[in-house]
Amino acid sequence: MNNPSLLALGATILCGTLAVAGVHTFASGRAQRQALVDRLAGTAPARTLGGRVRRFTSIDRRLRRTRLGRTINLRLSATGLDLTAGEFATYVAAVVIALWLIAAATLAPFFGPIAALVGIWSAAVFLNWQRQKRIEAFINQLPDVARLIANATAAGLALRTALALAAEELEAPAGEELARVADQLTLGRSIDDALGELAERLPSRELIVLVTTLVLSNRAGGSVVSSLRNLTQTLEDRKETRREVRTMLSEVNATAFTVPFLGLGSLVLINSSNDGALARVTGSPLGQALVLISLGLYTVGFFVIRRLGKIEV
Repeated sequence: MNNPSLLALGATILCGTLAVAGVHTFASGRAQRQALVDRLAGTAPARTLGGRVRRFTSIDRRLRRTRLGRTINLRLSATGLDLTAGEFATYVAAVVIALWLIAAATLAPFFGPIAALVGIWSAAVFLNWQRQKRIEAFINQLPDVARLIANATAAGLALRTALALAAEELEAPAGEELARVADQLTLGRSIDDALGELAERLPSRELIVLVTTLVLSNRAGGSVVSSLRNLTQTLEDRKETRREVRTMLSEVNATAFTVPFLGLGSLVLINSSNDGALARVTGSPLGQALVLISLGLYTVGFFVIRRLGKIEV
């Protein structure tokens, strides 16, 4: 206490610490105030559950007012992608423009619109693929869903509580979908409507059987435990069967995607070996018609191979 330099040093450190804390508190309060003002004014940037800032919000608002925007938003909700209709439409538009320019510069100007149409079709195929992928993942979790609901019901819990418990225990996508069902039940919707909407969002035979079992048991008031336990074993057997069929058809599916790429590779090879060949071919109506016919034949071959390799289990 008798050393003035130590006292001055301690006082300086204390004042500096208090100054830093004061500046941090002031900046935090100001940021919170600005966030509150932006939220009340409706100008705050939308964020996802992960904290990512939503992009193209103005485009999304305008697009949602149209029928196309509502269709895109409905398909996105079934895929589980963390995208809005505006973000997806903007990304697709950028990809379509890029494909148009690349095809026109690499092959010939005639192929630009064709590449753009292929890009739009690929976007629709991508959404369907993501939806089917989510459905497959959900089907693989259905035995666990039935087992958890059966155990919870056997313990004396109500069906609503059993669904909420299963939503907490399971991972995505089953956990997310059952959580949505539990939220709808909390808001007052009936079990029939909530489960029926789930079956429409992720259509599959296995899910329809599970939903029908739960709905009938809820209406009739019978014992759902034995039915769900028998259904669990059936779902496990179907899961293994679907896995075996998918493995056997993997070569067929690979062939279906190889055929169009062979046609595209041949076009690139012809144009690279003889510069400007495709431009001269597509410069006449006859050449354009022949190119369109060949592309149509490749497309028909793709769909025929896919259809031959499609087995319903």
